Amino acid sequence: MVVLDQLQRSVDLKQNPKRIVSLVPSQTELLVHLGLEAAIVGVTKFCIHPKHLLKSKTIVGGTKQAHVNKIKELQPDIILCNKEENTPEIIESLKNVAPIHISDVNTLEDCFELINMYGEIFEVEDRALDLIENIKKERLDFHAKIQNREKLKVAYFIWKKPWMVVASETFIDCMINDAGFENVFEDEKRYPEIKLDNPKLKEAEVILLSSEPYPFKEKHIRELKSIFPEKEVIIVDGELFSWYGSRLLGSYNYFSKLFA
Repeated sequence: MVVLDQLQRSVDLKQNPKRIVSLVPSQTELLVHLGLEAAIVGVTKFCIHPKHLLKSKTIVGGTKQAHVNKIKELQPDIILCNKEENTPEIIESLKNVAPIHISDVNTLEDCFELINMYGEIFEVEDRALDLIENIKKERLDFHAKIQNREKLKVAYFIWKKPWMVVASETFIDCMINDAGFENVFEDEKRYPEIKLDNPKLKEAEVILLSSEPYPFKEKHIRELKSIFPEKEVIIVDGELFSWYGSRLLGSYNYFSKLFA
């Protein structure tokens, strides 16, 4: 069958894929939730959920540096990639190994579309639909709780040296807004580098430091509090803001705790 991925590329599959290599951690976790763990043959070293996968599956490298020969040896029927997490060079190097399906997730609708795509490709449509409905229910319940609350203005940091924040046209920005916050960098795009004297930081009531990809610690809270003593600075679970797929089932309960 021929299916389209999220870049509108045609992906020609000879059969229902039985051997999957996933180069995207959140997508690996999604596959497991959809009951496809047995079909996964290769993962990245960052595919840490569920934890036992790193012991039971072949590790084929990282999201930016994959070992092509290892992937070839696994004889996959399909390789799952992501436009943002995997480099064009990786995708080019794998084009003759197996069909490549590329995701491009910047909104919740993109996420739901991807789950539906996997449901169709791997013949687990009912599980995919159940997951989408459960995420939507969690989201609806959370929004009912916060509908009368004023949005807090936040800056969301993902990196240091250089300092980098989340802006528009990203899935994290989508989740920042869905969590009931207002991103002070929403008029910029992607992940801009900034200086700590950036005037937009003055607008932020709260500074959020993501637990990933940069491992922010308590010392970074102290560093920023010394510069912005009037602001609240907290470390947040980056996975629950950035991992699309089944991890979203826990995002809205986590957002409720943040407000509390």
